[in-house]
Amino acid sequence: MPRHPLTLRDQTTEFLLYTAPNGAIKVEVLLADETIWLTQKRMAELFGVGVPAISKHLKNIFESNELNPDSVISILETTAGDGKKYQTQYYNLDAVISVGYRVNSAQATQFRIWATALIKEYIIKGFAMDDERLKNGRYFGKDYFRELLERVRSIRPSERRIYQQITDIFAECSIASNLISIAP
Repeated sequence: MPRHPLTLRDQTTEFLLYTAPNGAIKVEVLLADETIWLTQKRMAELFGVGVPAISKHLKNIFESNELNPDSVISILETTAGDGKKYQTQYYNLDAVISVGYRVNSAQATQFRIWATALIKEYIIKGFAMDDERLKNGRYFGKDYFRELLERVRSIRPSERRIYQQITDIFAECSIASNLISIAP
């Protein structure tokens, strides 16, 4: 069963500890390939439900073709304390979000409130930003602040074009006004 190949930078695993705003939930997430990866067990901790609920929702997500398992699952080999190797399925952020919108729990509700606020901000403003992340530097080994600056720079020429068009309209209105005022 081939799955999305999970490549880890420098052959080391980077983990981030997610802590809920109230401090009650702490979940370790794997950072790799510009996304987060969670096991079903970690998703269950994140959303405050049992692993069978997560498994059921993932099954429904895949059966309804909402997501393709080959693109959102990666198998990572881990070595336990006793030296045995285990293959563990990790699910990327797309799967976590999809599960988060299906799970019925207080923690999942908090997740949906947070996610919906970001989506709403994006739809209304055309962008959504995590100010702290941009201030504090690199995530996933990439400087997203630099990318943001490049994107803003690419928008500026179109902004100048709009201002030029407005200036042209004012100039045309001024000429028309002058012609009207000197007409007999």
